[in-house]
Amino acid sequence: MKNKRLAAAMAAVQMYIRTEEEAAVVAMQNQAADAAAKSLASAPVGQMNLWGLSGRQAIMNANAMIRQRMLK
Repeated sequence: MKNKRLAAAMAAVQMYIRTEEEAAVVAMQNQAADAAAKSLASAPVGQMNLWGLSGRQAIMNANAMIRQRMLK
């Protein structure tokens, strides 16, 4: 009977510790999400230049092919 009480007490303490750790993790995730939302809100909003982006991508692909000696 004494062993059952000891096991129950240890299980209760372990469960309490686990729930406190989970609560701390959730609080940290919420804090990180709030910080990310604030940084996104303060970031300047602009339009992406798709033509310029595709041109830079084409140049990088050409350079990669030259480095790999595909265009010889």
